[in-house]
Amino acid sequence: MAKLAQATVKYTIYARFEANGIVEKPDVIGAIFGQTEGLLGPDMDLRELQRTGRIGRIEVKIQNKNGKSSGIIIIPSSLDSSETALIAACCETIERIGPCNAKVRVEKIEDVRSEKRKYIIERAKELLQMLYDYGMEIEELSEQLKEAVRSAEITEYNGLPSGPNIENYDSIIIVEGRADVINLLKHGIKNVIAIEGTSIPETIIDLSKRKITTVFLDGDRGGDLILKELLSVADIDFIARAPRGKEVEELSKKEIFKALRNKVPVDQYQQEIMKNNNNTNTKEIKVNKKIEREKKEKFKEIFEEILGTRAACFLDENLNILGKVPVKEIFSVIKEIKADALILDSEIDQKIVDACAQAGIRYIVGKNIKGRIKAPEFITVLKALEL
Repeated sequence: MAKLAQATVKYTIYARFEANGIVEKPDVIGAIFGQTEGLLGPDMDLRELQRTGRIGRIEVKIQNKNGKSSGIIIIPSSLDSSETALIAACCETIERIGPCNAKVRVEKIEDVRSEKRKYIIERAKELLQMLYDYGMEIEELSEQLKEAVRSAEITEYNGLPSGPNIENYDSIIIVEGRADVINLLKHGIKNVIAIEGTSIPETIIDLSKRKITTVFLDGDRGGDLILKELLSVADIDFIARAPRGKEVEELSKKEIFKALRNKVPVDQYQQEIMKNNNNTNTKEIKVNKKIEREKKEKFKEIFEEILGTRAACFLDENLNILGKVPVKEIFSVIKEIKADALILDSEIDQKIVDACAQAGIRYIVGKNIKGRIKAPEFITVLKALEL
């Protein structure tokens, strides 16, 4: 049986039980495993979770008084918050312990990391005093301490990186990733949550419908593509961008607040887009269609060249070849190369689509499509037979 390392524990479940008779610790443990078996399927079975180290050693503190037993069940967990809550709820379905009728009620689920944050703050105070004793500037140290404490406040909301208590805010700021959340927390902005991926999570869509929502994205093409996807599925109120060529995670405090002050209402943004679209004349549209035909012909030519080689080819917007690599090296190269199209002698699966979306690649060409895939609106996926 795997033992859960203390460093990996995220949450601890505390449940109180009462039995109408005298029971022992083995009776309690047996009831937990026996009466929760199969409730959440094989992947969430307590025995399997404990075997793989995602649930730790279950402790029982028991008292016997007046012919009855009561006590506390302690279950350490390295699962995420929602999965831990499911395990806790399962424990409340226990009706018997040993030969006795019993009731189990969860008293609390403790976030172990919050205790670590408390330790960080207390230890930081001690270190601050040590540095102060050496004559360092108190204002500079105070600011450093504030930044460290704010950075430690990152938490999760439905599995997404966010500031603490995101549900308590009337307005929220949506960013791209965990590093962006940390940078905003560092500078005192707590009502922030990250998309953390290329597809827009249902959690983000739901929050955008209930709260005043500002999107704060990187000033690059990837940010443009994520914004387009967000506007198609979520209820966005304002749009803020990092300076062109910069990412939110690397902005200074001054740059962050300047970008947020300069946010524009989504209606204004959409009007500007429509205005730009209306300025495109018929001749330009015909040229674009011609370019699309040329792209297909080029895609077909390159695909036939690499067929049977298990290679992948990256192209820029002008259909120039940027490089060829083995298919197995796509994911390491895709982050380093700014391509517009990917042509590969392989099947296209969801993992490839997600990587291309993250890199801003607009065209994916392959032998076939493996399974069901979901691609952002800006990506065109083509099978060989469609060329």
